Parts: sequence; C-alpha cells; structure tokens
Amino acid sequence: MVVDVLTIGRSGVDAYPRQSGVTLEHVTTLSTFLGGSPANVAVAAARQGRSSAVITAVGDDAFGRFVRSELQRLGVAVTGVLTMPGARTSVTFCELFPPDHFPLHFYRDSPAPELRLTSADIDLTVVREAGVLWLTGPGFSQNSSREAHHAMIAARAGAPIVLDLDYRSAFWSSPQEARAAIGEVLADMDVVVGNEQECQVATGERDPEDCARALLDAGARLAVVKRGPHGALALSRDERVQLPALPCTVVNGLGAGDAFGGVLAHGLLAGWGLEHTLRRCVAAGAIVAAELACAPAMPTAGQIDEVLRLGYVPARAGHEERTTP
Repeated sequence: MVVDVLTIGRSGVDAYPRQSGVTLEHVTTLSTFLGGSPANVAVAAARQGRSSAVITAVGDDAFGRFVRSELQRLGVAVTGVLTMPGARTSVTFCELFPPDHFPLHFYRDSPAPELRLTSADIDLTVVREAGVLWLTGPGFSQNSSREAHHAMIAARAGAPIVLDLDYRSAFWSSPQEARAAIGEVLADMDVVVGNEQECQVATGERDPEDCARALLDAGARLAVVKRGPHGALALSRDERVQLPALPCTVVNGLGAGDAFGGVLAHGLLAGWGLEHTLRRCVAAGAIVAAELACAPAMPTAGQIDEVLRLGYVPARAGHEERTTP
C-alpha cells in the first residue's frame, strides 16, 4: 500500500461538551468524535483528496471500534491500526472557554496504546514509500515508541519527514526532557511545525522568529510557527512568510492546528509556493476553530477556497450552546 500522507501517533475519542463557558462538572451534554492529532491530520489530508493512513493503536473495546469506523468513514486507511490486547482506547475530554482556553483532560492507559508500538508492529515498506511521513513529538516520550520512530526515520532514507512538535505536558516529566528527546531528531526533519509554546519548548527561545531560526539551525529545511489569533510564520533558508489569522468566531480551537497540518502536508506534495501553502493552512485552521468537532470538521479544498474568497469564516448558528452553572 502506497499512500500520500502517513501519520503515526495518538488516536482516540474526543468527548466534547455542548455547553461553552462552563467547567466539566456543569456540563449536561457531550458529543463524541474521532480524536488524536495524527488521526486528525490524516483526515485533514484525506479531505484535500490525498490518500492517507495512520499508524496507531487502540484497545479491544467499543471506543477502539469507534476509532476504526470513523477513520474509514472519513477516508483514512486503517491497515496500520493495531488492536492492543489489554489496553484501553484513550478518551479525551475538554472544556470550552473561547476564544483561547480549552483545557484538556486525558483518560489514558500508562503508557497509552500507541506508545506501546514497536518497530515490529510497523510495516517499514509502507513508511519508506509514503509521500510524506508525519511524526509527532509525543512519539519520542516512551522507549519502545521512540525506537520505532527512529526505525521509521532510518527507513525514509532522505524522503520527506514532517515533525509536529505537539507538546503535551502529560507525556513528559518536564519540558527539558521533551527538548532533549526532540533535539536528537531535528537534524533528520525536513519540516518542523508547532505552536508558539511548542516551539519554545523545543528550542528554548521565546520570540517566534528566534524559534524558527533555531529550528533551521538544528537542521530543518522549513520551520512553521502557528500563532493562533496572530496567524502563522514560516521560515526556510531563503524565504520568510508571515500571514495574519483569518477572522472567525472561535468555538473550539483544539483541531485548528491539525487542519493546518493536513493542508501543509498536501501543499508539500503539491509543490506549492510557501505563501500559497501557508495561506491555505491558516484558512483551514480558522474553519475548524469555528466548529465544535475536530476530525469531522476538516475542510475540503472547496471550503478553503470559499473562505479565502470571503476573507473570513462565516459563523454557524445553533451548533453550540453557552450556559452558566
């Protein structure tokens, strides 16, 4: 099986409240969606017309079956989805405090199913032949998963690799541990992408441009800093592009970066110019930020065209309820 975009890492169930502006103890209604950043990125790439697959692991339970069925429904190949005996599929709850506060509450085995994957669980031929390999930082947080990721990097033999920094404190003992583990592989990455906090953790720098330059100095060909309401910055050896955010009414910002990532992978494969790619990435992120769901909300190319034509994301009425306790 040859795919355009191959991701590896987290998958699970997102349980998101239908009430905004309240903490979980006051939530009365939850909806469930496919979740996990690498799964979301695979969906986002599929929505751009790319063949995509995800390497991940789930438990032998109802949530694991949900993950498989949703991946398939949303156009992602599941041949790399392993059912891990004795493990439970991860579930993630969030709280909604737009525009920029969305606390996550992880309910996961320790280690989570995907972090138990070894190189023996992975078809390195599929890894070698994929158009783009998409890795995430948490994959380097456990020994077995780290070894599997290093095997995948070796199998690529110079073919494009993207590292999504995807820093989550729940996976690391400290930011310094994450920085050390990520630092070991930066020289092998063609593209490194992360939000401002993730880039700060990876580099020790605070200014977004200093972060991007540090990533380039470490060996990346392209560094992309997602800046949320401030847009995005992309830096290569000979080009700098900074774009503002596309206006939208934020409902849930958690999936915006994954939509950004799926379009970034698509743009790399399409050979687009950096500014064109970044503009469409920013638009995709804004579209998903204006929705409650992550994976099911990933936009098509036509939807991105439309919001770029308008210059903003139209608000959708009636899909989200604001309450107070």
